[in-house]
Amino acid sequence: MYLDWIREALKQPGKTQVGLASHLGIAHPQITQLLKGKRKLKVNEIPKIAAYLEVEPPGGEVKPSEAKWVPARKVGIVAAGLFREVDEFDQSEPEEITVPRDENFPNARQLTFEVEGDSMNELRPRPILPGDTVVCTAYEDISSRVVLRDGMVVVVQRSRDAGMMREWSVKQIEIYEDRTEFHPRSSNPKHKPIVVNRQFDADDGVEVEVIGVVRMVLNTMPGF
Repeated sequence: MYLDWIREALKQPGKTQVGLASHLGIAHPQITQLLKGKRKLKVNEIPKIAAYLEVEPPGGEVKPSEAKWVPARKVGIVAAGLFREVDEFDQSEPEEITVPRDENFPNARQLTFEVEGDSMNELRPRPILPGDTVVCTAYEDISSRVVLRDGMVVVVQRSRDAGMMREWSVKQIEIYEDRTEFHPRSSNPKHKPIVVNRQFDADDGVEVEVIGVVRMVLNTMPGF
């Protein structure tokens, strides 16, 4: 039932498997596997798919969960200055952990990143330290309602080499009339801000994008 619904809705102009995969935060081949019946459709993916396809799912609207805890996708590692090669053919299932629901944006995706390095070890009022996990609300899901502003702590994605190399890092925003600056808050002077002009393009040709607004920081005490 749901697979036929997805197949038909993807025939609409402007709706693609690549776009759907990007909206779900998964690799494109996973959509192919889903439509072939080789990958299980997750219940929490149905409202996200409906939002992208702009078509009501079979049986009517799927209401968001009222649970206080929701699944959050483990995206990867945030490490300032470290570009990693993008594996566009990765077909592995994304890992998830359970986190408190963002009450301000209950329908938005939750993303988590593991922190490496000391680029935010002097953030106030609470530093973000190596080994922490930052829990973010996907900015793509809330960008129509939330304007980036001074003091926000965000996950910034920088891409280069036609998107084949990518860096994720945590930064704090400073807004100016002609530019936006994404600042480390670190005791280590090697970490430098990312400066983006009003057109939101980096001067060196590197693409810059905010992918998550940090809402929570988690850590586990050692010894267990």
